[in-house]
Amino acid sequence: MAVGLGGTIVSVPRVPPLLLTGIAAILQAVGARRSAPTRASLAGAAALAAGSAWMLTGSVARFRQQDTTVNPVEVDRVSALVETGPYRLTRNPMYVGMAGLLLAHAVGRRSWTAGLPVVLYVGMIDRLQIPAEEQALRVAFGSDYDAYARRVPRWLDLRSLRRRSR
Repeated sequence: MAVGLGGTIVSVPRVPPLLLTGIAAILQAVGARRSAPTRASLAGAAALAAGSAWMLTGSVARFRQQDTTVNPVEVDRVSALVETGPYRLTRNPMYVGMAGLLLAHAVGRRSWTAGLPVVLYVGMIDRLQIPAEEQALRVAFGSDYDAYARRVPRWLDLRSLRRRSR
């Protein structure tokens, strides 16, 4: 992927999102090693983890049903525009799910330092990974993708809640 910096185009290699998730989890473990969970924090974390796991597994299942690639490194191999299941709520339920699992860990451990890798993870995915995927989807599906992108947020927002209630 190329990024413009002061008029200069710099090629930025994309790190596989699953690897970024693993790195963030390791940083969390180090940052939260002195934090102890409580029953309440574990209950909140469990609820957050359950919703995140639904996002993640539901999105992978939809990709498999549509027979399209799940590999985020090979974005140009996309063969279907998936708009059902978790994709009704967010254009990136896999990343929302991974970020949610990381956040659940931070909540469970009651650790703001464990939350910092979540912020870093979301920032990196949002700026380095998702734009390449969106570009590939625009090339592959044109105005259909543009209409979908107008209806459904990149992450989660109030539109997600309204769509969930239908």
